[in-house]
Amino acid sequence: MSVTQQRYCTFVLEGKPFGVAVDRVQEVNCAQEMTPVPLGASAVSGLINLRGQIVAALDLRRCLGMPERKADEKPMNVVVRAADRVVSLLVDEIGEVLDLGSDTFEKVPNTVGSAGQALFAGVHKLSETLLVVLDVDRAVSAAMGNGEAEGAK
Repeated sequence: MSVTQQRYCTFVLEGKPFGVAVDRVQEVNCAQEMTPVPLGASAVSGLINLRGQIVAALDLRRCLGMPERKADEKPMNVVVRAADRVVSLLVDEIGEVLDLGSDTFEKVPNTVGSAGQALFAGVHKLSETLLVVLDVDRAVSAAMGNGEAEGAK
């Protein structure tokens, strides 16, 4: 069996490591000024201006049912290309880029709730923890209100 390598941009939410395939990442930025969106989806924190391109900023904490970050904690932006749009994923901190083999990858465990089952592509077993791999297309679709995953508000 041949082991294939996948590269991930990693980030942290609530102290837990997550990753997205690096080929889906457009850029990573520090906190950006946001314009609120009246009547927007609950996961949409606002709109940011990236060199003239208006991009929705989705708070992954809200998508995953995690507690809100404190007012003095500024989120980082992982700007990703989803199926039909570019969006910014708001995360607590940026990690490193990891090259991981298919031999450490597993499906999402059955013990993960329905929100995780709907939004995660799987997990990588690392030496001391699990890296949860976010399915960018499904997460963005759910956050924008297009078939929102149950419990992922």
